[in-house]
Amino acid sequence: MLRNQLKKYRLILASGSPRRQQFFKDLDLDFEIRLKEIEEIYPPELSGHEITTYLAELKASAFEGELQPHEILITSDTIVWHNNKALGKPKDEQEAYEILKSLSNATHEVITSVCFKTNEKVDVLYEVTKVTFNELSDESIRFYLENYKPYDKAGAYGIQEWIGFIGVAKIEGSYANVMGMPTDKVFEYLRKLV
Repeated sequence: MLRNQLKKYRLILASGSPRRQQFFKDLDLDFEIRLKEIEEIYPPELSGHEITTYLAELKASAFEGELQPHEILITSDTIVWHNNKALGKPKDEQEAYEILKSLSNATHEVITSVCFKTNEKVDVLYEVTKVTFNELSDESIRFYLENYKPYDKAGAYGIQEWIGFIGVAKIEGSYANVMGMPTDKVFEYLRKLV
């Protein structure tokens, strides 16, 4: 559907995330992957979606001056926002354990910003999803960390994995967003573009 409408454009996904790449395949979009290493550091006074928006724009700025007129670059960033702080990817098992312990029996926000960059303009959209966890036993947390090793995931968990099946009591908002991409908003943005 959208693939035909986007024929005159080339979509570039600047993400190494297998989940985001799969979303683009599942949306039936033609795209290529281009990656650049950037240090994901943001000003400490930022909070919530300001962080993800800053980082998504930072990732896009690495391609400044490189885009062809028909290319649309897409970058994104996801954080878990809990108790007024951003929970990124855990450094090790201990940090992952502490993160999951803090999310147990509580509600947190998963925030994703998506940046669309062309030669002419830069647009950013963001989505906030509220996720409430049941109480997670130490045994459950240890089992999950041992078997799923979620060290590449913000907030130390993947909702589509075992912990999501047994741990999530309630979700308010986009499920896909918790996996790293508010697909409905991305699809709608691209549809309006053409």
